[in-house]
Amino acid sequence: MLDLNDPKQAHKDQRLRSDPIIWLCSVRPDGRPHAAAVWFLWDGSSILIFSMPTAQKLRNLRHEPRVTLALDDTHAGDDPITLEGTAEILEPDGVTPQLPAFAEKYGELMKEIDLPPEKMAQIYSQPIRITPTRF
Repeated sequence: MLDLNDPKQAHKDQRLRSDPIIWLCSVRPDGRPHAAAVWFLWDGSSILIFSMPTAQKLRNLRHEPRVTLALDDTHAGDDPITLEGTAEILEPDGVTPQLPAFAEKYGELMKEIDLPPEKMAQIYSQPIRITPTRF
């Protein structure tokens, strides 16, 4: 979806791969907005997020799968990146936070908060895949 030959789009790809937090914005069944800061993996075509199975975001996505994502602002508003997408709640079997790419990206943060990958996989057991529809 991103043309990595275009410097601006390559920059977006790099931020999506390296930034630790993305804001997932969804809509509650009663129409109120809901925003949650989440860890995520970008593979070049979709975003993978892990959630607690009882989280509000899951109730929202079951009602309305269209979402907006925004990267945490690291440049005082000079470098915002947002995208729209469609969320899919995946079957928990086989897709866990123990993925090598997830451990590589978040291993140090998990150590800092004393959350080993096995425990994270138990707590955040519900995978969500978001496919961008618009940057």
